[in-house]
Amino acid sequence: MRNELIINVSPTESRIALLQGGAIAELIVERDQEARYSGNVYKGKIVRVLPGMQAAFAEIGLERTAFLYVADIAPEMADEELMVEEEEMPSARPRLDRRHSREIPQIQDLVREGQEILVQVARDPIGTKGARLTSHISLPGRFLVYMPTVHHLGVSRRIGDDRERARLKAILDKAAPRDMGGFVARTMSEGASERELKQDMDYLIKLWNDIRLAAENKRAPSLVHQELGVVLRSVRDLFSPDIDHVVIDSPEEKQKVEDFIGSFSPQARHVVEFYDGSEPIFDAYGIEIEIARALGKKVWLKSGGYIILDQTEALTVIDVNTGKFVGKTNLEDTILKTNLEAVKEIVYQLRLRNIGGIIILDFIDMEREANQTKVYNVLKEALRADRARTTITKISELGLVEMTRKRTRDDLRRQLTNPCPYCEGKGYLKSPTTLCYDIFREIMRESENIREPQIVVSCHPSVADLLYDEERPHLEEIEHRLGRRISIKGVAEYHLEQFDVSGK
Repeated sequence: MRNELIINVSPTESRIALLQGGAIAELIVERDQEARYSGNVYKGKIVRVLPGMQAAFAEIGLERTAFLYVADIAPEMADEELMVEEEEMPSARPRLDRRHSREIPQIQDLVREGQEILVQVARDPIGTKGARLTSHISLPGRFLVYMPTVHHLGVSRRIGDDRERARLKAILDKAAPRDMGGFVARTMSEGASERELKQDMDYLIKLWNDIRLAAENKRAPSLVHQELGVVLRSVRDLFSPDIDHVVIDSPEEKQKVEDFIGSFSPQARHVVEFYDGSEPIFDAYGIEIEIARALGKKVWLKSGGYIILDQTEALTVIDVNTGKFVGKTNLEDTILKTNLEAVKEIVYQLRLRNIGGIIILDFIDMEREANQTKVYNVLKEALRADRARTTITKISELGLVEMTRKRTRDDLRRQLTNPCPYCEGKGYLKSPTTLCYDIFREIMRESENIREPQIVVSCHPSVADLLYDEERPHLEEIEHRLGRRISIKGVAEYHLEQFDVSGK
């Protein structure tokens, strides 16, 4: 099964697709005018402290102020005179535990307005929300993630081999300098030698020292360290020994990628290829079709069933339907097969569309508990390959699965589309019949204000046709009741829902 990294670079945008067995496992789209800030380190200034929300807003030089939550502030970063007893931090992202809220520092005890603070963008601005900040700096390398403010050594949960986990942990215990923060071995570190891990560790420690030195010489708000560009960042995060080819359509970027891969794996430089075909690279690999499919609301399954995806600001609902699939044996078997097929497509669409936040999966109701367990286990297993952190609950009596998926950037729909200006993002319009009845009510409302002997209704031609045809008897009844003639005028330039009632 071939695994390939396909990179399309143009003057206006860069697109990276990870193909696993011909299917898109990851899609990253970044446009030049849509700057990405996640991973950047800034020297910021606290401009507002909100004790009621246990959060603060910081100015870091972006269009909107950024958001800093109390659990994302390292005690080491607070002013000495404001310090409270340091909390034990077992992970790089400590979370507020409400059961022990009395032991957790208050935001006003950690920062104050006007204070300068070194922070990292943990999540890009999304929609109307500003960037999410953290002072728990994380610096990703090829094999390791360095966390200068957290004393913790760990191994990626995606490395499942217990012996390999123990080997990596032993190397970190031996090589990591004391009192220099923590390290987490990334998925890419599986099989890496002690020498490779130590080189990555030394590089990251030097990078942190350079960041601290740069921060001392800058005034807030200012950028202190910029994350790699999208192409090299994607290669760093997605390239692995399992990748057979890296295909790129830009000779300049190909050279950069070759040099980057050669810096940590000289023997792998040969996997980088330049694409010079006449057909656009994403067309040649069938990726463009999948992107178009990912923007649709309905996705068909091979069996004839389908899923419907409805997205809101914070919630996505995915509904599973049997559609044209009628099965071969019995209803329960048909439902099980549809749900199992839907699981694979759902996980694929979540990754392809980069859907995050709260997600509700509405599977077709299954009577047998064994079937529910089977679908749940297949879903849980399929999500293991997802780089984004997910949590799922078991299937409820209503056939629903509640899950969350970490939102790291805008979803594909938000990146590539705008709300429809015609329906104003609703996704639907009033039917012509409904509009006819709205017009009848509006005539009755305005008739007393219109002094002219004739009432004129201006509306969209499709609504005008209905008023002249099926709704003509109702129109004549209103004319008789008011004792006045009503004239209908179709206006091609009108929006379907637009109409005016006036006198003539």
